[in-house]
Amino acid sequence: MRKLNEECGVFGIIGNEPQSCIHVAATALLALQHRGQEGAGIAYFVSDSDDAIACRKNVGLVSEVFDNKFLASAPETYSACGHVRYSTTGGNTAENTQPIVTNHSRLTFAVCHNGNITNADALRSEMVNERGAVFYTTNDTEIISKLIVDRMIKTGDLSKSVLSVMDAIEGAYSLVIMTRDKLVVARDPNGFRPLCMGRLGDSVVVASETCAFDSIGATYVRDISPGEVCCIGQDGKSVSLYKKPAKRSLCVFEMIYFARPDSYIDGMSVYKARLEMGRALARQCPTDADIVCGVPESGFDAAYGYSMESGLPYGMAFVRNRYVGRSFILPSQVGRSRAVGLKLNPLRASIEGKRVILVDDSIVRGTTSARIIRSLRDAGAKEIHMRISAPPFVAPCFFGVDIDSKENLIANKYSVDEICKQIGADSLVYLDLDALTSITQGTDVTYCTGCFTDKYPIDVSGAGRKDKFD
Repeated sequence: MRKLNEECGVFGIIGNEPQSCIHVAATALLALQHRGQEGAGIAYFVSDSDDAIACRKNVGLVSEVFDNKFLASAPETYSACGHVRYSTTGGNTAENTQPIVTNHSRLTFAVCHNGNITNADALRSEMVNERGAVFYTTNDTEIISKLIVDRMIKTGDLSKSVLSVMDAIEGAYSLVIMTRDKLVVARDPNGFRPLCMGRLGDSVVVASETCAFDSIGATYVRDISPGEVCCIGQDGKSVSLYKKPAKRSLCVFEMIYFARPDSYIDGMSVYKARLEMGRALARQCPTDADIVCGVPESGFDAAYGYSMESGLPYGMAFVRNRYVGRSFILPSQVGRSRAVGLKLNPLRASIEGKRVILVDDSIVRGTTSARIIRSLRDAGAKEIHMRISAPPFVAPCFFGVDIDSKENLIANKYSVDEICKQIGADSLVYLDLDALTSITQGTDVTYCTGCFTDKYPIDVSGAGRKDKFD
């Protein structure tokens, strides 16, 4: 199935005693696997006696990169940082997998990055043409690493160097930077991507989502604020510097789809937010039907909320085959079509002869929705009313989501009625933007909604594009 993908998830841990940091990081990355399935990596210092960083990383899932043989022989360390990746900038290669390790006379460190630097092309060209810099990857994280080294030469202080780098880079970034004796974490002034801090015994942990803390038995402490650079020592104490925050602009799709429902982001329950999206859909367009179903698994929570608000029974429309791996998703259109049937099979006993409310998080190109609806028709559904817990996508995303071509967005070319006809539904309703943004009322959180409005919180005129729809 063609779903939206987010760039990555990050994790870090530091303590004052050697411990199983690598095991902890691998477990946390498993909890963050939904944020990236193309590659994974963990960096750690070999010992406390030198500055040598070991880094195990490769394309593949966390369980593939960190197998039992590796974990059984993994040494105890004071710290580690880890990353799961989906490639929105730079191809899916082992070289582009993170963490990015830098060995320099001034500092040896590893960087993990979640987001997308919108002025990466300009920065890279300047560094190559004016400074003679040599790049070994095609991702934007290496640009950040080189900028940190450049600033370290001038300031001699890592936190101040990262704060200075934030003046040069634009876009979305949550960073975890590991040195031998500290973690430095940072979040862009808009807060596009989430980042939070917790405690595991005497150690401090940081992660993209709180669900990682639950998986390792850590306790949530707080979110890293937009514009914050926080330096965490081995003793667990932290000192923060701040860049003046801009308009708070959390990616709205963190709440709609990307984040796990058991996470809290900037104090908001993802699960409760999705329930409210479904409730809002039901209030927006009451519809006579027999059952409410969600498209696995992205539509489950909103569908349940729709059921609660409408009073219609909640049920299953599909059984998901959890044993179909990525290797089954072939590059051809025939292969992609076959993959949908392999992954999702209609539950005839649940939907035959019924009027179905079918809830999903989004429609990108429309081809997957059309195949899903056709399969429900074949299984005997009497009516199919498609409900989407987000407004229509009409514009690209430049902040770490692979929505980067207007030409591939069905809502940019067709009206809602035309889309409804193309996907074969009896009716189609998208959640109103005002209803979506009202879910944050009473909080300090506001969303970036550029993919729905073509209006962005920051200038994106210099952003490059990579078409991942082909």
